[in-house]
Amino acid sequence: MRTLIRYASVVLPQSIEKTHLLIEDSKILEIDAAEHSDADEIVDCKGLHVIPGVIDDQVHFRDPGLTHKEDLHTGSRACAKGGITTFFEMPNTNPTTTSCQRLEEKLALASEKCVVNYGFFIGATEDNLEELQQAKRTPGIKIFIGSSTGNLLVDEQAALEKIFAETSLPICAHCEDETTIRENREKLGEPSSVADHSKIRDHHAAWVATKRAIDLSKKYEHRFHVLHVSTRQELDLIKAAQGIVTAEVCPHHLFFNIQDYERLGSLVQMNPSIKDPADNTALWEALKSNTIQVVATDHAPHLLEEKEKNYPQSPSGLPAVENSLALMLNQVNLGKCTLQEVVHWMCEAPARVWDLTNKGRIEKGADADLVLIDMAKSDTIFNENQVTKAKWSPWHGTTLTGWPVRTWVRGKTVFQNGIITTKPLGEEAIFDHSLKGYWDSV
Repeated sequence: MRTLIRYASVVLPQSIEKTHLLIEDSKILEIDAAEHSDADEIVDCKGLHVIPGVIDDQVHFRDPGLTHKEDLHTGSRACAKGGITTFFEMPNTNPTTTSCQRLEEKLALASEKCVVNYGFFIGATEDNLEELQQAKRTPGIKIFIGSSTGNLLVDEQAALEKIFAETSLPICAHCEDETTIRENREKLGEPSSVADHSKIRDHHAAWVATKRAIDLSKKYEHRFHVLHVSTRQELDLIKAAQGIVTAEVCPHHLFFNIQDYERLGSLVQMNPSIKDPADNTALWEALKSNTIQVVATDHAPHLLEEKEKNYPQSPSGLPAVENSLALMLNQVNLGKCTLQEVVHWMCEAPARVWDLTNKGRIEKGADADLVLIDMAKSDTIFNENQVTKAKWSPWHGTTLTGWPVRTWVRGKTVFQNGIITTKPLGEEAIFDHSLKGYWDSV
């Protein structure tokens, strides 16, 4: 099967070029193909852009165990709509992904359900070091340095030291200090509103845990990725550790702050919590300066009736995969960033951080994971139009300009004209951890 994408503005690693892309089966065959190359399908794309498929390195699709909120099929279909062609899921499902056997079970389940490409982190516990040492077919190890599901909290220093010292896979962590959180909760007493969530999970809780993990990363020279950075205080720690540490930010920490509790209540209750307007500004600056390299969603859906419970019974997390790219493209149109920066943050950088092969860039021989975007298209996010099982968005009623209009996964169309495939066309992501990550490829 050959597909010729003609007259598009193609976002290449170093430039944006008006050219013709030729796809053969699952690969990019030519970047500058002849205008009338032989093809089974010709797609004329004047006025449109082609970017690499987005790689979201932090989602929670709730499968297995909590599939009333989301599952691998519905979550991956939401990805396709949003221009995400590869996702990596976190291990705090039920049961947790904390052994090689459970990792393989997850991969097998995904092969039957996912319409986009997939990978799964293995979760660290206080006593599964041998499993972490033996794990393959994974982007890396996830540690929860802060309260989490089941036995996934790793807070004891001795256990953390062993994980950093005696494993070889890249490590990432949810960094909120459990002791600080407990102390803040005790000081505060009975919460009076959901806004207290940001007082309990405050700046200091994030800073303490991030410093702890980065210190271990430097001590043992072990690659480390700071997930969902939420505070300006963490940025100096991250910047000082460049060369071994990378970091990411999520849309909710870029666009929401504590002022939004009054308007949105528990819909913007997150772990880590949303912070101050000054943190929004600092996180944007960190992206622009490459202190933070990756934009990911931390897509964590709950049903609306669950989210609308009184705090603290309301769960933390929000859905984002089908809107994250559009949120960032809208910022391009507003002049906040460039399209090439968005492609770096959402496509190229996550591929490099996690040693993902043949993805993240448009180049000859790469996988044909591609997104056609219309930078002039305006559309409004409505709860009833969301593909996620949660069927709501904190951006309900928000009009954005710049949207994905077609998504290819390994050369096959998974989203076009509002229609999302139901076929399990996704494939297991392949990692080559000999590549040594983001900084090794700079």
